[in-house]
Amino acid sequence: MNYLAILGAAAMSLSLAAGSSVAQEKTLTGERTLVVAHRGASGYLPEHTLEAYAMAIGMGADFIEPDLVVTKDGILIARHEPMLSGTTDVANRPEFASRKATRKVDGVETTDWFAGDFTLAEIKQLRAKQAMVDRDQSKNGQFQIPTLQEVVDLAKKEAAARGRVIGIAPETKHSTFHAAIGLPIEDRLVALLKEAGWADASAPVVIQSFEVANLKYLNTRIDVKLAQLLDAEDVDKDGNIVLSAPYAQPYDFVVVGDKRTYKDLLSKEGLAEVRSYADILAPWKPYILPTKQVDGNGDGKPDDLNGDGKTDEQDRVLATPTSVVKDAHAAGLQVFTWTFRNEPKRLASSFKGDPAAECKAFYELGVDGLFSDFPDTAVKAR
Repeated sequence: MNYLAILGAAAMSLSLAAGSSVAQEKTLTGERTLVVAHRGASGYLPEHTLEAYAMAIGMGADFIEPDLVVTKDGILIARHEPMLSGTTDVANRPEFASRKATRKVDGVETTDWFAGDFTLAEIKQLRAKQAMVDRDQSKNGQFQIPTLQEVVDLAKKEAAARGRVIGIAPETKHSTFHAAIGLPIEDRLVALLKEAGWADASAPVVIQSFEVANLKYLNTRIDVKLAQLLDAEDVDKDGNIVLSAPYAQPYDFVVVGDKRTYKDLLSKEGLAEVRSYADILAPWKPYILPTKQVDGNGDGKPDDLNGDGKTDEQDRVLATPTSVVKDAHAAGLQVFTWTFRNEPKRLASSFKGDPAAECKAFYELGVDGLFSDFPDTAVKAR
């Protein structure tokens, strides 16, 4: 290699290093962005299984995320929702056909099989399945539904074996619903974490919720990090957040008649309130980096940028980043965001089918953590 080539290579190396440093310096703590395996490595294996969590850890994820619901006998298990048909084979189990029921979940009449009507022993008879029909279904029926205790045990075992911290980011699902059926989540979670020795501020634990009251309660009961999730229904053609029930506001706000929406929690006053009980703001990613449709020919219709005969996420382009990360950091809140997925149809046109490019865009904005179904992609992009 000649002298000029050596200089060129060195300059390129310094440029890449500087880019990484700049992104890192933008986080609240100055540390690198954490990668949270969303429901485990759920892009590859059925979600919320020990196998999906173990795969994510092997891919380098810093945290694994168990969503929490409660069984009839009061055990915390990892499922995305209290409804079981979307992620298990319960609908194919004739012995449980009579358990199908209709209940209101966040104000919506929902007919399904509910975890709260099953004992843990019965839950262990079920097998997990891939929730997204466009993903690999070949592992359906192979894996059990884990308890939170089993997830904690896995994280500790893997951390010891690998010599690095592996955290958990449990989400308390539908807190108001669980309280209404006599199976509240919070004290059960606190008791389990205290027994695990994971109850102080240094514990590798982040508890998440879309509701507010339960986070405020948890803030009085345990010292681990708490994350306020922010939801929405959709984004409009210009990238503006669209709010409608049941995704417009925390459901506990609905119950008590509080009219504030998730957007209101992003105001200066809202962020100050969130900081009074939580450590992390965790908005859906369009709150941070919106995408918008394009109408290049002015016909009033969104352009089909990739020419596949339909307009969807792949035909949207990046809009101007919002001030959410900056504002949250100014309020003393870290910012986590979700959900990052590899499939081209779930990526804006600006990323040209490259999921790593999407991760990098958010790293450059200084997010402190991101949730990915494909943690290997997020880790490699960091």
